[in-house]
Formats: sequence, structure tokens, C-alpha cells
Amino acid sequence: MSLFGDGLDTAVQKAFTRPVPKSAPAQMRYLVKQLKGTKPVAQMLRISQRTVERYVKGQIKKPRPDLAARLEREVKKRWQPQIRAKAKERAATTGGIVIDTRARLGYTAPIGTTDEDRIRHLTVALPPQYAARLFDAQEAGAGDRQLQQITAEALREVYFQDGGRRAGQLEEVRFTDIEYLEFDL
Repeated sequence: MSLFGDGLDTAVQKAFTRPVPKSAPAQMRYLVKQLKGTKPVAQMLRISQRTVERYVKGQIKKPRPDLAARLEREVKKRWQPQIRAKAKERAATTGGIVIDTRARLGYTAPIGTTDEDRIRHLTVALPPQYAARLFDAQEAGAGDRQLQQITAEALREVYFQDGGRRAGQLEEVRFTDIEYLEFDL
């Protein structure tokens, strides 16, 4: 499970204007339409082409839990691509992105000061350029470590340095032991 990647996807999915298909046959029909055939859907979901056809016809209605999860993930990944693109564009140009997290944050500081790393709960609005960097890195296939690094840089600038008004020589912010992470547009 990708904590940062899934968090970004969930934030974008909040912009959907229509609900994602709920039933397995409806989800399967959507994927068959998107991928233009039952064979590519079968290969993607790692099931037989005949099984896909039976879902499409409504002969099978309830998938195994692992198949249900893969099916839902693939449908959400493709659902309303224009709305997804507009939401990302808006976040990357004007809106920015909000991060709500509970994690160990801070940097090397004298013991007892307020900036030593400790568990903190932060809700911080990040400027559009960081939203753009996060979405661009995600599109390029960046892993959680890289997305975490970009988020740490954003928190350094926005939260710890307050846009350059304090802690100017601060170089690295530690962002570890993540208990909770959520993004919002």
C-alpha cells in the first residue's frame, strides 16, 4: 500500500461529480468499455476472459475479496479522467493542497527546544508549486519515499521556515513515524 500515492488519489477522487459504479458487474462493464475488450480486462485483473464475460452478463455478481479490491482500484483509477485532470491542474496552479498528518516531525535542534523532532499533528496548506511537484512525481511513478521527501521539503518551507521569515539556515526536516496522513484539494 502506498500511503502518499493513495492519499493523493483519494484527494483527487473527492472532486468526482458522479459516483463510481458500485456493483461488480457495472464495474466490469466500465472496464471492458475503457479497455475496449474483455481480454485486456482479464489480463489486468489476472482472471480468465470467460470470468470477465460472466460478470458483464450479470451471471456472477459477488467477486472474491481480493478481486473486488483490484476491480474497485482499477475503476477508480480510470473514473472521470477530465475531472481528475482539472482538479490536479487547479491544485497545481491556484489552489494548492492541504496536508493533515500526525507524524514525527522536526529537525536536529538543541534538546528541549520546540523544533526538535517529536510527534505532531499538523494541518498545513501547501502552495500550488508543491501540489504540482507531488502530482508530477506521482505521474512519473515516484515511490512513497520520494513523495515523502517532497512533502518534507514543503513542510520545511511552509511550517518551519514560515515562507522564509524564520529558521533560514534549516536544511532538512525529518518526517517519519507517520501515524496518519490525508491530503485535500
